[in-house]
Amino acid sequence: MARQRYGRTQRRSAGFSGPAIIYALCLGLLVGWYGPVWMERGAWPPLEVPRQSVPTDSLSAQFGFCHSGGGVNCVVDGDTFWFSGEKYRIADIDTPETHGPRCAAEGALGARATERLQALMNEGAFSLESGDRDTDRYGRALRVVTRGGESIGGMLVAEGLAREWDGARRDWC
Repeated sequence: MARQRYGRTQRRSAGFSGPAIIYALCLGLLVGWYGPVWMERGAWPPLEVPRQSVPTDSLSAQFGFCHSGGGVNCVVDGDTFWFSGEKYRIADIDTPETHGPRCAAEGALGARATERLQALMNEGAFSLESGDRDTDRYGRALRVVTRGGESIGGMLVAEGLAREWDGARRDWC
């Protein structure tokens, strides 16, 4: 394509102009320099987030109540149970005492927590996940009990029948 300017004919080249090439090089350098940071932050380009696997719940039993001594598959109180002949303490919660409660309110809430734990344990398959420590000072195995990746202890906390374990027993009266 010819253009006339001031009486002279100019021809345009079919390629990129000098400034366009410089802009493209600068943009390429910026993306090359900052691109890895953008990708680490997940800002550009969007990357697929890896899914975390949920433990397969493969344990189950029919739980009753332990009224005295040991047991096979039974609930002692709101945070302690026997499963397959081994005694477990739910590691992520604390519930009111039922054996030697300090007041009537603690005993009543502890009884409700015990009944609810038994119902939750009988609702289907569950998993036992290890935590910071393997056993407590009484020799009970410390485990977080989960179903479908959700803590059964957390369910008791949400229902007001337990507190999150913070390392110390507190008064329920």
